[in-house]
Amino acid sequence: MSMKHTSPPGSVKVSVDKQEQERGHDASDEHVRELVRKDQDRQYLRALLLTGARSAPSRPANAGFFEGLRARVRSQRKKPQALPAASHVGDEP
Repeated sequence: MSMKHTSPPGSVKVSVDKQEQERGHDASDEHVRELVRKDQDRQYLRALLLTGARSAPSRPANAGFFEGLRARVRSQRKKPQALPAASHVGDEP
């Protein structure tokens, strides 16, 4: 991976140094990595939102929709959960 070196202006450097101290970063590169990850997450979320906005409308999320979700959850809670079969070392056929 290639290295990039930057020298922010004084006011930005003071702000970055303060954020590093508040967030417990030992080095500026940790802080920059965190900022890059957050920006990637933001871009990913934005892409999802834009994809959703461009998609065809679906049924409205009204009271009936949420009651249907609640009913599905309730029915799943009432069903007994199947336990996986116990396997023991050496029980191979």
